Amino acid sequence: MKLRTGLQATFLALAGAAVLAGLVSVALVLQQQEQAQRQILALSQRSMHALASQRLLLRGEAVSAQVADALVNPLYYFDLESVGAAIGNVLRQPDVSYVIVYDADGNIVHDGSRDLERFGQRMDDPFALEVVAATAQHMQSDGKLLDVSMPIRIGDQRLGGVRIGYSLATAKQDEDAMVAAMQARLDEIARRHLIAVGLLLVVLVGLGALVAALLQRRLVRPVRQLAGAAQQIESGNYDVVVPADDRGDEIGDLVRAFDRMRDSIARHDRDIRRMAYTDSLTGLANRLALRESLDQRLLAMQGAAGRVALLFADVDDFKRVNDTLGHDAGDEALIQFTARIDAAVREFDVADALLARFGGDEFVVLLQLPDGDGADLRKVAGQLATRLVEEVARPIEVEGRRVFLGISIGITLFPDDATSAAMLLKNGDIAMYQAKLAGKNGHRFYSLAMDQAVERRMHMEHELRGAWERGELSLAYQPVMRMEDRTLVGVEALLRWQHPEFGSVAPPVFIDVAEQSGLIDVIGPQVLHAACVDTQAWQQRFPAAADLFVAVNVSPRQLRGAAFASEVEAALRESGLSPRHLHLELTETAVIGDEARIGQLLNALRTLGVKIWLDDFGTGFSGLSHLRRVPVDGVKIDRSFVADVLRDPDDLALTTAIISMAHSIGITVVAEGVEKEGQFEVLRDRGCDLGQGFWLGVPMTAREFDALLG
Repeated sequence: MKLRTGLQATFLALAGAAVLAGLVSVALVLQQQEQAQRQILALSQRSMHALASQRLLLRGEAVSAQVADALVNPLYYFDLESVGAAIGNVLRQPDVSYVIVYDADGNIVHDGSRDLERFGQRMDDPFALEVVAATAQHMQSDGKLLDVSMPIRIGDQRLGGVRIGYSLATAKQDEDAMVAAMQARLDEIARRHLIAVGLLLVVLVGLGALVAALLQRRLVRPVRQLAGAAQQIESGNYDVVVPADDRGDEIGDLVRAFDRMRDSIARHDRDIRRMAYTDSLTGLANRLALRESLDQRLLAMQGAAGRVALLFADVDDFKRVNDTLGHDAGDEALIQFTARIDAAVREFDVADALLARFGGDEFVVLLQLPDGDGADLRKVAGQLATRLVEEVARPIEVEGRRVFLGISIGITLFPDDATSAAMLLKNGDIAMYQAKLAGKNGHRFYSLAMDQAVERRMHMEHELRGAWERGELSLAYQPVMRMEDRTLVGVEALLRWQHPEFGSVAPPVFIDVAEQSGLIDVIGPQVLHAACVDTQAWQQRFPAAADLFVAVNVSPRQLRGAAFASEVEAALRESGLSPRHLHLELTETAVIGDEARIGQLLNALRTLGVKIWLDDFGTGFSGLSHLRRVPVDGVKIDRSFVADVLRDPDDLALTTAIISMAHSIGITVVAEGVEKEGQFEVLRDRGCDLGQGFWLGVPMTAREFDALLG
């Protein structure tokens, strides 16, 4: 039996003989020298750290005070451009990580960025609480950053403040450099000391040379070959040749295992790349693949002519498929849409066109025309968008049902609209959103005006925050009359916004902003409480209003909130209003997709005594079906039907049918938008229970309604 000498045993035997002789001679000398070096370095490092910290603190005090003085007038006049210019000079200084200008409430006014990405946001970092509370210059540090804040005042009024964050990394680098220099000096001294010790090690040189030669041949050379192969594999070259080795020791085993590992890594890399860059449902390129491809194309075109068009597409109302047919049906619909979109893109035969699924029901088409191509990229992109709209508009069969959907497309061009991938994607998303606002199922090219519209929307959202507390938001009340005898029986609470800059803002505009931003979660309970308080006051003060009810509109977001039921109960309890005098109005879209949970919520409110009305009835795609699944006490016929009852037989027939159907199942019918006497008479003759509109009574303030009741 052939004995195998292990590499580890051979190495340990040779190294042990060499090391043992050297350690006996130098152990005591090295130990004493190392201890002295550590003590000297520790003392020096503490001194240098104290000096560097003191210098940075003095610099922070001076710069923050100077910047605070420079920002008094710009912040007072809210001159963001001047604020940005002032803090831009500071941001360019070394060691400065950030400069933040904030108002007296701790909201960010300027963060030095070009797009003011954090404008209006509350400072929420660990330093923020002390910064806002500080009345004088204040410094904080967490070991990595030094935060220096300085209040900005004009007279006794505090306008806000400025924060400058200094990175301690550079100071640490200077400190390390000085320590390294001292270390080098100590090493030089140590080297002189080691000359004497070196005489003792001469006898080991011969043994060391023999050991080194043996290790080089038996260990170092094959390991270096493996290291070179590993570097090639790390760079993505999986075809590198691993040197064959038939040795019977551990090195031979390592070389053979490395060769098998290379094959396994190559196989897994192919699988991972396929999964990382491909959408699993549609087989298209995914978001990551699109972004990398876009970055590479833009980089390749730097300094060279070339054009890129990006079509950002979103399937309209796709959530409706998932909510009504289920997510499996939604996946099937997406696969069919993908096939149609892909076929349309291929029809245009644009070289290197890329179709990617950006996420959910969003798709992106990337078109590139090289320099010298005579085609008009804008025209090609518009024609492709038109073709995509036509293709997606055709109905598809999903689980035996025909589904009709549309697609909204935003188009942006490089280099006309943007020069970076992030900006192109942002612009495409903005243009797509504008296509949806324009009625969906169409396309829009990006323009600077769209960006400005987004900025205006953000400004409106900022102004809407706190508008109720500032007294800008108020309630108007429109009378609801009994059609039989034109008796006042109730009011509908309508939210109004009178802004000092915008003037009177249309309710659909600011309510949409409130819902999109989530502010409706704050404003909604305030409106509900105020309406209940006013109605209770009218009932107590005026005999004619003893049984008056108030109708309050509820947004889909409010209805889906976990705290909605408790908010209704709190408004009734705090105002003293009887639940039967509160009517909640909701639209069909607020119910779609979650009928079971919302049905339970509405049943609980009805058990409490609150009345539920279905608003804008007849306009939803589900028609009258929700009356069977959602408990309601009444329906409000949409004003679009009421407007044409005198001249359109179809609208008259539909209105009559709604009234008959509602009465047959015992629910109340309210007609909104009664603007003419003829409309009133037709609706009254057909048995409509209640009505509201300018002919019956215009919206009025609470004080004006007092006069009406008095």
